[in-house]
Order: sequence, then structure tokens, then C-alpha cells
Amino acid sequence: MKEIIAIVRMNKTGATKKALIESGAAGFTANKVFGRGTLVKDDAKVAVRKQELMSLASEEDKETTELMIDSFVSGASLFPMRLFNIIALDEDVDKIVDAIIKVNKTNYNIGDGKIFVLPIADLVRVRTGESGEAAM
Repeated sequence: MKEIIAIVRMNKTGATKKALIESGAAGFTANKVFGRGTLVKDDAKVAVRKQELMSLASEEDKETTELMIDSFVSGASLFPMRLFNIIALDEDVDKIVDAIIKVNKTNYNIGDGKIFVLPIADLVRVRTGESGEAAM
């Protein structure tokens, strides 16, 4: 058994839930978290993404939007993200990970998330006391 931890963009929460269900994930939990990954050092990528985000801001919000973007780019602010915890049988891990990647990969080249796969020593169902795979 493995635990899959996926950190994804907030706006990808619904698509990720649907992908997990369709991939056969037995169950999962999701939490709202805040964090940041490695700062992007490619100024050209940052400039393109900043321009895209600025084009979405209304005229009265441009100054505030620019300050927010600059604080994210500098690492001073944390991004709201969604953290999914999924317990899976070993043979299902690749299918679940592929499903998460498929719905979360963007063309932004920045901030698509991370997936961690960890071993599980045991699992116990509280209601019945079953353990191991029977508890899934």
C-alpha cells in the first residue's frame, strides 16, 4: 500500500476529485493549504505569466494585482493550494498518479503542483478493526 500526497492548484480541485474517482481511488481527503515551491528563476517565464494575470485585472485593481503578483514571485507570500491524501494499492499507484498529472498539468510552466508517493506500513479501519488491504 502507498499514500499519494498531491498538492495542486485550487482551481483544479474539482477536476482532481473527478480524476481520482474515475481512476478508481478507493477514497481520499482534501485540505486547503498554503505554501510555495521553488522560486522560478527564469525572468521571461515570470514576465509572461505576470502579463497574463495583469490582463485579467480590472483597471481599478491593477496596482493591487501587481503588488500581489510581485509578492508571490519574490517568495514573500504563500499560494493557496489543495492537498489531497490518497491511500492506494501498489498496483493502482501509477494509474492514480497519471490521472492527477493529466488534469493538473498546465502550459504555464509554473506552479502545477507536486505529487509524493510514500509507503504505508499498515492501515486500520476504526469501525471494524480490519487492517491492511482489507481496511481499504
